[in-house]
Amino acid sequence: MDTNKKILIIDDEIDLTQMIGYQFKANGFEVKTASDGLAALEIVHQFVPDLIILDINMPRMGGIEFYSKICATNGKPLYPVLVLTARSNIKGLFQDLQIDGFMIKPFEIDHLVYEADLIIKKRGQQAPQAKGGFARGPRKVCIVDNDQKTFDQLSKIFLNANYTVMPARSGAVAVEKMMQDVPDVALVHLGLTDIPGDLVILKLSQMSKTMDVKFVLYTHKTAEHDRQVMERIKAKTGIMTFVEYNNLEELLDSVKLVLTD
Repeated sequence: MDTNKKILIIDDEIDLTQMIGYQFKANGFEVKTASDGLAALEIVHQFVPDLIILDINMPRMGGIEFYSKICATNGKPLYPVLVLTARSNIKGLFQDLQIDGFMIKPFEIDHLVYEADLIIKKRGQQAPQAKGGFARGPRKVCIVDNDQKTFDQLSKIFLNANYTVMPARSGAVAVEKMMQDVPDVALVHLGLTDIPGDLVILKLSQMSKTMDVKFVLYTHKTAEHDRQVMERIKAKTGIMTFVEYNNLEELLDSVKLVLTD
């Protein structure tokens, strides 16, 4: 089995979800569950699953609506998806969608675990190879932004670019999280509500554990800031890259640039 991988199980049949979850845990997987799509949306981007096992018929938000909400603008889901359904005739609905597996209820749980393991291994074989022929895992980016809309948009951009996203909704949380789990790069909003983004970066860049993290400080280009303050921030080239963006996609390009330095 492909251990130490993350599985998100979304199904309103609690007994079935518990049985499936127990079997995956017994095989070394980290498991989270949700009883419908709405509950799953609250955890999916923070959990960053290696595979989503998705039921179709659920209350509040069904599987099809959930699937649409985790797709990028190109229609591709941000995570691998294996669909569960009791309706055998619904399979044709997914032929044009980019799902990784399909299983009809009832099924053998051992078969489900086997199929999930195959999907994860197949995805791993498609990962880009590092120099020397060794595969490296996805880059880890900590996104520090207290604006929910901006954070959600940035998370989608980076997840779709095959990054692992560490969320931090304040400067204090960012410092705490990065001291526990050091990312490759930190994308920090200048106008955080608790600690200014440049001070968050200054603090982390002076700590031995996080001093090698690549930092990108950002703000929207239309934001009104004193020009002298902005120039002083830009002058801190030893600890950060400063970006005034028009489009959030520019931040992905900036991160790629600092990671190749």
